[in-house]
Amino acid sequence: MIALVPLSDIDPAKVEALLDRAFGPGRRQRTAYRVREGMAAIDDLGFAALRDDGALAGTIQCWPVALACDGGDSVPMVMVGPVAVEPEWQQAGIGRALMARMLEAADASALPGAGALMMIGDPEYYGRFFGFTADRTGGWRLPGPYEQRRLLARGGDVPGCAGTVGPRALKAAA
Repeated sequence: MIALVPLSDIDPAKVEALLDRAFGPGRRQRTAYRVREGMAAIDDLGFAALRDDGALAGTIQCWPVALACDGGDSVPMVMVGPVAVEPEWQQAGIGRALMARMLEAADASALPGAGALMMIGDPEYYGRFFGFTADRTGGWRLPGPYEQRRLLARGGDVPGCAGTVGPRALKAAA
């Protein structure tokens, strides 16, 4: 049995160790890290999967980003990922449960950008199970190498303009 809890309840060192095991030592060289560089994850959209024995089985994080449209507008979005599952627990539905919980939280969120989720991922998987597509991302650019077909988005506020995706600072609560 798996319990989903806020990621903020988990020791960050345990999360980093899981990410290393799931994605390997070169994970920080990936383009996704450049897109969200310098940003803190969005606590309300981060979750962890814990096994019955309390061991960390998986995590999902989301990040504030924006699409700087070539016409000058900047559209807030939320970058989904990484979705990480302990290697021996992959294919057990943990990643799917984490995604479903995050999407539920995003749908209920008033956070700017929560209606425009984006990710770099497998279109066959994320399209089939979660409705992510590359339909509106063809004009988007990222600060590093990526496959255009893997640049996916979901939500009613997904912009269709051409532009560059990069980090976005969240406003501090007053």
